Amino acid sequence: MTDVHQTTLTPTRRQAVTALAAAGSLTALTACAPGSSGGSSSGDGTLRVSTWGNDSRLQLTQQAAAAFQEANPGVTVAVENSEWTSYWDKLATSTAANDSPDVIQMDEAYIAAYGTRGALLDLGEADGLDLSAMNTTVLDTGNVDGTLVGAPIGVGNLSVGVNPVLLEQAGVAMPDDTTWTWEQFRDIAAQVSAALGGQGVVGFDMFGFGAAEVGAWVRQFGQEVFPREDEEPASVENFQSYFDFANSLVASGACPQASVQSENSTSALDASLFATNKSAFHLQFHTQISAYAAASGTQLGLLRLPAQQAGQSPRMVNKASMYWSIASRTAQSENAAKFVQFMLTNPTATKILTTERGIPAIPEVRQDIEPVLDEQSKIALQFSEDIASEVVDPPQVTPSGASAWNTEFTTIGTEQLFGRSTPADAAQRALTTSQGML
Repeated sequence: MTDVHQTTLTPTRRQAVTALAAAGSLTALTACAPGSSGGSSSGDGTLRVSTWGNDSRLQLTQQAAAAFQEANPGVTVAVENSEWTSYWDKLATSTAANDSPDVIQMDEAYIAAYGTRGALLDLGEADGLDLSAMNTTVLDTGNVDGTLVGAPIGVGNLSVGVNPVLLEQAGVAMPDDTTWTWEQFRDIAAQVSAALGGQGVVGFDMFGFGAAEVGAWVRQFGQEVFPREDEEPASVENFQSYFDFANSLVASGACPQASVQSENSTSALDASLFATNKSAFHLQFHTQISAYAAASGTQLGLLRLPAQQAGQSPRMVNKASMYWSIASRTAQSENAAKFVQFMLTNPTATKILTTERGIPAIPEVRQDIEPVLDEQSKIALQFSEDIASEVVDPPQVTPSGASAWNTEFTTIGTEQLFGRSTPADAAQRALTTSQGML
């Protein structure tokens, strides 16, 4: 799962276009539809598993894969790990060449691009894979055109990370996240900046160029950036209100100037403002709070998103953190399905992986791993449980033609924040860009 602002974890425009161009060549695979097993992507019998992530995730994945091998004598697993910036280029190239890994760690932004082109196995037909214990609304996020092509690994909630120590130092009370609004959030953050600015501390680190942010923003108006047929599309007015609010954060002192925000968005996580105790608030998917806490040396908290008006629901959703998919042309569909099942449900694996890829998507697994979690991870797990009855149905996955949306929107929002375009112009560009991707 990527941070809503860590643009170093987001593909560049060139990489996104390259990946999409290569994915376009996947049309050659449509004769080998999901559910088939035409060619071999592991001719030597090794089960190839592709993942992205840092060294910590890789080590945990390798430990779980080793446990799978021990439980399945004769099966050899090779974990092929890349950083996000190169992962999609490699996957697009290998898939187009009929040499994709057998098991693929898949992201919401790309699953439709691959799923609609017959590159991913229909998991509903995979022998040995039972996902019936998963919440239906979460499982459905892996459906593309009615075919289950991704098994959600975990869920994440876009939330507000908070540093209680900084609030106390600023003399600011912990806000009531069940009632607060965006305006109140801005005022509280501005108070922190005013009190601690001399120490290089800001109330809120950055806002105004995150695709996840704007998706949550328009959802609070009952709209979606990429709506289903029965949903209302995001309006230019609500895109503009998002940009207007971003500007008000800077004007009030709640957020730093655009140059500081831009630099912060491209810094390594452990060097970012929130991770170095220089920001009281930060937006992220909630399980990322553990990484920030480890870097900061501070026990951090989680708060619900503010609402547009007092008393309204913030309309938070459970986002699939990432998926396990299986290549449609794998010659090892049975072993691949066993591997996915093992990683999702076997206690040996789940107690190794815990919440690293999000809060486990299967409720029983959450209960199983809780005793082995550290205190910060327990905070994330408890947050999921606290808001479970409040979340609304998640949006559809990013359409196949919109995988570059995150990158495009970051550019639009950044230019607006630097004053290179007006909020109205940025809103129209965001609308035109998103509509052009449908």
